[in-house]
Amino acid sequence: MAVPESVSEFQESHGLYDLAVIGAGSAGLAGAVAAAELGLSVALLDTSTHTGGQFYRHPAPAAGAVRPEALHHDWSAYTDLRRRLAESEVRHLPGHHVWSMTRGEEDGDFWAVHAVTGADGDGERPVRVRARAVLLATGAYERQLPFPGWTLPGVVGAGGAQAMLKSGLVLPGRKVVVAGSGPLLLAVASSLAAAGARVPAVVEASGYLRYARHPRALVANPHKAVEALTHGAALLRHRVRVRVRSAVTEVHGTDRVEAVTVTRLDRDWRPVRGTGRRIDCDALAVGHGLVPQIELATALGCATRSLPDGTRALALDDLQGTSVRGLWAAGEAGGVGGVQLAYTEGELAGIAIAAQVLGSPVHGGRVRELKRRRGRMRAFADAMATVHAPGSGWPRWLTDDTDVCRCEEVTAGRIHEAVEDLGARDARTVKLLTRAGMGWCQGRMCGAAVACLASRGGTAEPPLERRPFATPVPLAALAALDAPVVDEPRDPS
Repeated sequence: MAVPESVSEFQESHGLYDLAVIGAGSAGLAGAVAAAELGLSVALLDTSTHTGGQFYRHPAPAAGAVRPEALHHDWSAYTDLRRRLAESEVRHLPGHHVWSMTRGEEDGDFWAVHAVTGADGDGERPVRVRARAVLLATGAYERQLPFPGWTLPGVVGAGGAQAMLKSGLVLPGRKVVVAGSGPLLLAVASSLAAAGARVPAVVEASGYLRYARHPRALVANPHKAVEALTHGAALLRHRVRVRVRSAVTEVHGTDRVEAVTVTRLDRDWRPVRGTGRRIDCDALAVGHGLVPQIELATALGCATRSLPDGTRALALDDLQGTSVRGLWAAGEAGGVGGVQLAYTEGELAGIAIAAQVLGSPVHGGRVRELKRRRGRMRAFADAMATVHAPGSGWPRWLTDDTDVCRCEEVTAGRIHEAVEDLGARDARTVKLLTRAGMGWCQGRMCGAAVACLASRGGTAEPPLERRPFATPVPLAALAALDAPVVDEPRDPS
């Protein structure tokens, strides 16, 4: 489908893209190539130097990996998208850290996507990309629940351990316990074991039998059962023991991890007294699910919805549109559901955006099929969030001297003091009294834990804050906003 002449002329004279896609993971790639193949000019911005996002992290060429596909499943789907990207006119902008989006008088009725360049966000130069529409495919980050010893060297996020292996071909340790909650644990453990690490145990706080309460979601998504069986067979082959309804409640060591204590939990995640067992290891990979990364959207006032696991995602319409005109989202930003759901939503959003920009109706068998597929997979995502939702009793793991906010070194005891003695009733008040959440990560690591402790219930959602900066920005970049650098669409000639 060709771009109308009037649109092309407008872009040439104004330096404007039809679509800016933020995030080059599965959803972003699918959305970008779908829109480009329908005739839109597309800019694809991502913090990484490579496409693929967190799921398809892969080693740099200098690492000399012979078979990077061995660390992934569905690798063929990614290589197909990468091929289509190379054949398209999409302008890929790697190393672009997007910190804000605006739409106002200066840019007319168009979006200005503000970013800084540089592999580590050090702000080599400020960039402003202007577009008629924006697709957010920003993914998710890991949720961490604190426990004594979790700040010791050798404790890494479960997803972080997998990222180390996929991108650096390194292991977090020789003997690694994998713990937390969620299906990611099985994938991480099987990957580590296949790469040569010894995995004494996978410690899951919930129980997998709870999936039986969602038979429709299971029947509609047989590929999920296949994935579980594949990981289970790998763990059995490597003699990895899976311990359900249990948690790592303490890490032991001086300079680094030497052992962990694994304790049985009741159905509310309270430790069962007398059930602690020590397991020797030199590393712990831990994570309690994923949190949609929606800061860019909430800063613009986008509506959100509560998920069964206590996190929040963007509220989206039937075609992946947010409550803000001209802004769409796909993938984990709308709720964590896996790579195939991300592909589906990305393509659906790309088609919907192209139809709006080109003034054509959204219809056809492909759209109907994508909607049906999305519905099936969203049902499983909701079931997964319900099964692995943290129980209200997890704060019983903590001692008063356990660090909850690692950046500002705020302990559980100080948070209890703010709540019980100083009258704090929510995470924002605790933050003002203790500085919890004011550090470099801006509450991404501790936000869920602080909110739970502030509510005294163990299950509260972190506050939904609207911040002008979605990522740290150097002052030099802000000072240069009067003369922003504009990335323009590629000259089709």
